[in-house]
Amino acid sequence: MTDNYFVRIVKMEFQEDKIPEFLANFDLVKHKIRNQPGNRLLEMYRDKTKPNVFFTYSYWENETDLENYKNTDLFNEVWAKTKVLFNAKPLAWSVDKLVSL
Repeated sequence: MTDNYFVRIVKMEFQEDKIPEFLANFDLVKHKIRNQPGNRLLEMYRDKTKPNVFFTYSYWENETDLENYKNTDLFNEVWAKTKVLFNAKPLAWSVDKLVSL
């Protein structure tokens, strides 16, 4: 991978009883998200001490590719199913990847 990707990091905190629903839906859509134009990597992490906290990292060729994805039916469907499962407001960061070793 080159070192100049646009990276989107999203922290999501879920209601404990909604985690299986989130994981099941993510499993259904992860390849569709990963195959969006400009998407180069999609990863999900789970916090070691707070198991209801998840992070997604998505690497994009540029910010426009992410914005284009956010305007798709796929994003709207995923977001509609996901946001009702939260127990806290999600946090998101947009960063430029500078170095990867």
